Amino acid sequence: MTQTWTEKTPAEAPVKVTAEDSSWTEAELRQVRADLTAEVDRLSEEIAVIEAEISGVVEDPIGADGRDEADVGGKLAEREHEVNLLEGARAGLAQNMAALERLDAGTYGTCESCGEPIGKLRLQAFQRATLCVSCKRAQEKR
Repeated sequence: MTQTWTEKTPAEAPVKVTAEDSSWTEAELRQVRADLTAEVDRLSEEIAVIEAEISGVVEDPIGADGRDEADVGGKLAEREHEVNLLEGARAGLAQNMAALERLDAGTYGTCESCGEPIGKLRLQAFQRATLCVSCKRAQEKR
């Protein structure tokens, strides 16, 4: 299941910034969109590869060929690892697609908790951020 992102025109609303930040330029926002889109494409390909690997492992039943318990345990660990990789890739894909949707909606850069600007430097470091530093700290304390 490969998903792709179709680039849309930039949202009319400017991205919120803190008092310390400079406004986002069109070039910066184009770069954010390009980075997020590239990550969506990369994760979509990664998901397709992992799903193919998992389907190959699932078709090979555990213990059906008389292997000992250690072999069966190793195969189970391999399956669990592949499933964990798949879950992580799917979560990353969803986060990147949500960031692109926020760009299109004009809500990119707005904290989902308090509604204040997330901060340009934070978004440049972690483009998928949905919380400002204060709200993220409060979330992590819970």
